[in-house]
Amino acid sequence: MAREEVAGRSAIRVLGDVNLENNGGFVQASLDLSPTDHVVDASGWDGIAIDVCGNGEVYNVHLRTDYLQRPWQSYRQDFTACPDWRTVVLRFSAFAPYRTDIPLDTHRLKRVGLVAIGRAFRCDLVIGGLRYIRDDAHGCNHRENINRPEAVLRSQAI
Repeated sequence: MAREEVAGRSAIRVLGDVNLENNGGFVQASLDLSPTDHVVDASGWDGIAIDVCGNGEVYNVHLRTDYLQRPWQSYRQDFTACPDWRTVVLRFSAFAPYRTDIPLDTHRLKRVGLVAIGRAFRCDLVIGGLRYIRDDAHGCNHRENINRPEAVLRSQAI
């Protein structure tokens, strides 16, 4: 993971190979949503928007709450990272629980991860921005940037 300028835009690039040996693997960049160890109440928002580009592969967004205890539990939604910059809008209502029966509670968000997982392939994912979105009664989008200086972006490859 490195900070780079990609197509004229400052971004974080995540590169790596997803290897399925030894029961699978993944490459991940994750963001703790709170600068402390607290949860974030995102219930006033309808979802997140991510500015991305990449190598045309399908990636996942994994949300975690403080209710999830096991590292493999999350709420997941996928997207394609096209070669040109795009804003991907992911509604909270479309996230599917993974290995949990607990419904997604957006009052209790802890972390978001952008993940290359599920098959052997080369990860080349570029992240230019991440923000909450809300649709108002007139169909307009309101956005709040969650790229904060105190936010911690981590990378992980297994």
